[in-house]
Order: sequence, then structure tokens, then C-alpha cells
Amino acid sequence: MSGSTASRLFSRFASTIADLSGKPGAFALAVALVLTWAITGPLFGFSETWQLVINTSTTIVTFLMVFVLQNSQNRDGKALQAKIDELILTSSAQNKFVGIEKLDEEEIRKVSQTLSEKAEALEDVADEKRDAV
Repeated sequence: MSGSTASRLFSRFASTIADLSGKPGAFALAVALVLTWAITGPLFGFSETWQLVINTSTTIVTFLMVFVLQNSQNRDGKALQAKIDELILTSSAQNKFVGIEKLDEEEIRKVSQTLSEKAEALEDVADEKRDAV
């Protein structure tokens, strides 16, 4: 199986699992499993094995879900960024903002500060025009 085929299969799997895990039914199932586990406590004398079942189960599910959800989030972020880049390129926005997500933290902070200053200046101009009317 080639890398791109495996990547596509995992992406499809991750999307399906992320979609299913975000549904109310998945939450209800998780609550039902926890309640079933809690109710069976007295039957097993609240033993260490009884506790180990829930601890191990939740740890495994959490560990695997981290990778599944991270994959979905990464793809969603990249898709959103591609859409934003397309809007920038097809509008009167400055094309220098295409790809800024690849800058380091400090460079992004500087760009954000510059944009905030421009927004404040535009707001001041708008306020002055409104007051002049």
C-alpha cells in the first residue's frame, strides 16, 4: 500500500470517526457505558480489576482519538487556509497575506499588530466623518 493510499484511507477513517464521535448518540453511548460500569461496581466489589477496566478503556480511547481528531483538525485548517488564500487572491486584499500561516510566532504577532493599528486608524477616520455630518 503506497503512502498516499494509506494517507487517504486514514483521512477517510479519521473523518468518519470524528463525525461519529461528535454526534449526541456517541455521547449518550459513552455515558451509558460509564453508568453501566458504575452500576456494576457493587457486583464486583469495587475491585482493582473493575477499576482497571474503565481506566484502561478510557486511556486507550483517548490516546487513539488524539490522532484521529488531530488529523481531521489539520485537514480542516489546511482547507480553510486554502479558501482564505483564494479569497485574498481574487479580491482587492493585499496578496502579501497569502501564506502568512507559515511565519513564526513573532512575525505573525507583528503582522497582527500592524493590522490592528490600521483598523484603529480607519475607525478613527470613520468616527471623524460621522461626527462631521
